[in-house]
Amino acid sequence: MEIFPTDTVEAKLDALEPGSYVAVTCSPAKGVEVTLDMSERLANRGFKVVPHIAARMVKDKAHLGEIMAHLNDLPIISIFVPGGDAPKPAGEYSRAFELLRDIADFEHRFTEIGIAGHPEGHPAVSNEVLIEEMRQKQQYANYIVTQMCFDAKIISNWVRNIRDDGITLPVWLGLPSVSNRASLMTTSMRIGVGDSLRYLKNNGRIAAKLLWSKNYRPDDLLIALAPYLADPELNIQGHHIYCFNQVEKAEQWRRAFLAELGLAEFG
Repeated sequence: MEIFPTDTVEAKLDALEPGSYVAVTCSPAKGVEVTLDMSERLANRGFKVVPHIAARMVKDKAHLGEIMAHLNDLPIISIFVPGGDAPKPAGEYSRAFELLRDIADFEHRFTEIGIAGHPEGHPAVSNEVLIEEMRQKQQYANYIVTQMCFDAKIISNWVRNIRDDGITLPVWLGLPSVSNRASLMTTSMRIGVGDSLRYLKNNGRIAAKLLWSKNYRPDDLLIALAPYLADPELNIQGHHIYCFNQVEKAEQWRRAFLAELGLAEFG
């Protein structure tokens, strides 16, 4: 479950099961320290916290050393290292690869280091560059989390393509959770999932569910993705839920969906 660090979100996490994974994003407006402080509080509550350390929010190697020292004092074993959304870097790092390379110089106990995948590309970076950087980053990471996408075919084609290009890291698929329609559309436009939105526009049945109701449910997307999760060559490990801080609603949906399938847990 991915959350934004806000003053109100911590109380909402009471809806989650003890020991749940919670990813805490790194906002250009708030800075990495806010992410670290929230990660500390949540880790002390028993959550398996995955702080985002955005490269463009880290000033220099000394700042990185402070971040690593903070995290080494916490029961946190996983971090996620994106490039970040800041229009200008705060200092020396503009790419995730640069930060990952320097993280490797520090003593740490992270057993899980994640990097970003973009099934629909990136508005500021070509697909060729994205693939080459992912190839460089995989020596420092051991999993990929994809950007949110609404189209199972786009997702599966992207995973096949990165496998053909020599990217072997296991993939966690970024899943848009049940959410308020307005929040979902606003976030989709901000992160550049334009092809998915065009897919919705051209698929009347799915678009109708989104556009004519207050909430979006990803049930059909999950069902469409099921065959790809079952394909061992794709090495898809599970789902990463973007809940837009609507934690209670996302968790209620998750449990209801599992109950319908007769399952006890969801990756």
